[in-house]
Amino acid sequence: MRFAIVRSRFNAPITQALLDGARRGFADAKIEADLVDDYDVPGAFELPLAALWLAQTKKYNAIVCLGCVIRGQTPHFEHVARAAARGIADVALRTGTPVIFGVLTTDTLEQAQARADAAAASAPSHAEGETRSNKGYEAAQSAVDMALLRRKFDI
Repeated sequence: MRFAIVRSRFNAPITQALLDGARRGFADAKIEADLVDDYDVPGAFELPLAALWLAQTKKYNAIVCLGCVIRGQTPHFEHVARAAARGIADVALRTGTPVIFGVLTTDTLEQAQARADAAAASAPSHAEGETRSNKGYEAAQSAVDMALLRRKFDI
């Protein structure tokens, strides 16, 4: 199996932590590092188009989109978050390739940091009261799960 990760460069410290988590997620799923290709785009708004291009190559069993959109003082957050979510889902439905939504949409930088915690970039803890995680790790695990499920349908 082969996978792609598309990462937004906007909010780079957060998205780098998500990328690191995704890499660990694939490694924990026994996916060799050379079977995972990384691509960067300027921001979350560009994730769906890059995912579409990657899906059209038919080289990948699943694609992970990673980004971080933090609410600001203007409605820009709403537009970018909605466009990224809708676009990523649309690519998956149009191409039949699993495209995983690993975009953080948070109110604060602190919330984003808690969801991109490098120390939590391993099997997530769902213990009561646990507030730190790495959504990149979880997105990679979802990509593997969906790629395996798709194989069952012999598509």
